Amino acid sequence: MASQNTEWDIDNLPNRLTIFRILLIPIIVTSIILITSDIEYFQNYKYHLGYLAAWTFVIASITDFFDGYIARKKGIVTVFGSFLDPIADKFLVVSSLILLQALGRIPALLVIILVLREIYITALRLLAMEKGFKVPVDNSGKWKTALQMVSIPMLFAHDYPFGIPFPELGTIFIYIASLLSLYSACFYSFNTMKKLKSARNEAKVQKSKQKTNSDEAEASQGLNKEE
Repeated sequence: MASQNTEWDIDNLPNRLTIFRILLIPIIVTSIILITSDIEYFQNYKYHLGYLAAWTFVIASITDFFDGYIARKKGIVTVFGSFLDPIADKFLVVSSLILLQALGRIPALLVIILVLREIYITALRLLAMEKGFKVPVDNSGKWKTALQMVSIPMLFAHDYPFGIPFPELGTIFIYIASLLSLYSACFYSFNTMKKLKSARNEAKVQKSKQKTNSDEAEASQGLNKEE
């Protein structure tokens, strides 16, 4: 009964963290817009604005981890959270990828691959949910997400702190993430199509059984009438 009462709740810690994550996105967007602007005042602050965007993204990524961890640990599953959490993740990553492309730090092709993959997987999961089964999470998808979360702030900062080549490492990681995104999309597609095919075959068998039972019932009724 308690789970049914809290299913429609909005005001809980995981949902607050999710909303907070969404509110951080405008900070990232504004920072990068100021970097690309021609306003003379901000020309001397591009370094700081890059790090502001990078650290804001890191904080948003940390909230993503903790809202999921808290929700699982305390068994907090709500309609609002189930809807908003994946949307918040996609808003954060997709907007960041577009901003990095605007800065010229990643090719447009990679942005297209990563963004279309997110749209495709979302549609695939909706299809699976409609048919009553889940799309299994593959390790390649987890690695893709982890590499994105590391590469994006590196590319925002675009610096060499303590001699660490953020631009080069960020570029390598985002390319690997793109390859993993293609692989995981194929993996999810294969498994989803396999389950759809299995569900279709089961439906055919069930329909065939129903038809056989119906024919037998009609035949039995016919015999009864003849008697």
